Amino acid sequence: MILVDEFQRSWLLAQLGPATDPADLERRFFRLRSVRAVALEVLGERRAKLLADPLKVTVDGVVTMDLQENLRGIERQIEQVHQAPAPDGTDDDEDGDEPIAVTWLTAARRYR
Repeated sequence: MILVDEFQRSWLLAQLGPATDPADLERRFFRLRSVRAVALEVLGERRAKLLADPLKVTVDGVVTMDLQENLRGIERQIEQVHQAPAPDGTDDDEDGDEPIAVTWLTAARRYR
């Protein structure tokens, strides 16, 4: 059973990279029901993994490893996913630009 269509899968892989496991994306989509939520969850896990370890390690005179730019890149990517239109139509309208219609229901026949 395919839950994510080809367009949604392409969007997810464009956001997360081609090495991302499609089966993992399917499982997450089954649970979350939104491709944006799937992308944000994966990026959030990547961010948490970076934060779990030291961002900068220096061995004097041998090597310096700095992952701060990787963290900034993931945070920028998370912001882009928040702003980009998602292909599943689950965009939240946080601006309130869409008017809300209100309808009153009345009985067709009045009883006494």
